[in-house]
Amino acid sequence: MRPVSQAVFVRRVAGHFALACLVVLGSLGVGMWGYHRFEHLAWLDAFLNAAMLLGGMGPVEAPATPAGKLFAGFYALYAGPVFLVVVGIMAVPVIHRLLHQFHWEEDDPNGG
Repeated sequence: MRPVSQAVFVRRVAGHFALACLVVLGSLGVGMWGYHRFEHLAWLDAFLNAAMLLGGMGPVEAPATPAGKLFAGFYALYAGPVFLVVVGIMAVPVIHRLLHQFHWEEDDPNGG
């Protein structure tokens, strides 16, 4: 089967990018809510801590409350796999296209 056109491929990449953005924004929202709720951080500080964890850098402020420590621990465990999921979502259309490129064979005009 022939690979899809460049325009279809670009639309697929854009769709996967949009899905990856939704996953990141949803994860960021959960992190901000948790830091605000359990650590009583201002929304901007909650954003910073959640974004740093999602980016793999670690929190800026160490949690002080027991509930905040539990939330931060579980959110850190969640944030690592989210990075891998987002990379996977972004890579799928590119890898799929490459596999089609390598395995595509011209149709034989003689039917054989």
